[in-house]
Amino acid sequence: MKSKRWAYPVITIVSVAVIAAAWAAIAPVHSTSREKAFEIPKGTWARRMAGSRTEILPDRILLTLSLQDILVLQNQDDVPQIFGPTLMMPGQSLRLPFAVASEYQFACTAHASGQMTIVVQPYPSSPQARLMWRARRAMESLYVMVKRI
Repeated sequence: MKSKRWAYPVITIVSVAVIAAAWAAIAPVHSTSREKAFEIPKGTWARRMAGSRTEILPDRILLTLSLQDILVLQNQDDVPQIFGPTLMMPGQSLRLPFAVASEYQFACTAHASGQMTIVVQPYPSSPQARLMWRARRAMESLYVMVKRI
């Protein structure tokens, strides 16, 4: 029989992928902090009023119950900003904890469109949910890296 040199590398790659997927599905999900923080940098309002398209906050923020379920906004700008019903003065922070998985809409003067969506996902308790949660997090990280380039 002829040896197929490509078989061993393919089998190795497939085996590693299967093991990685199994780990992602079985391993518990942890987070270093329950907070997900965003900063409104100094000069944001001035740049926007000068006509610059300043995108400092994403259109959608994804949070996960029991992992990252507290949104923290810090206003480092020179002018007050409004987030939902809250007026944030310069230098002020807002901590907004979420206890229910849902999709929330907020008015936001720091955002280019004037509003922001907060999606709070349930804790990924099943193996399939953990696998999907990790895949989404990896895709989000990849998107952020590509967007910075």
